[in-house]
Amino acid sequence: MPRKGDESAVSRGEQIQAAEREAARRRLLAEAEADRIPVEETTRAVPDRRWRRG
Repeated sequence: MPRKGDESAVSRGEQIQAAEREAARRRLLAEAEADRIPVEETTRAVPDRRWRRG
């Protein structure tokens, strides 16, 4: 049978884990945003002259 003090220790541990997961998620999102290539650089139209032969 869990004692009253044990329940608070478990919930405190869960709170710490949740905070660590949130911090890791934010770090990953920040890293992904830093590595992201802007759409303007990936969709630039480059003329394909092979199709323009007359």
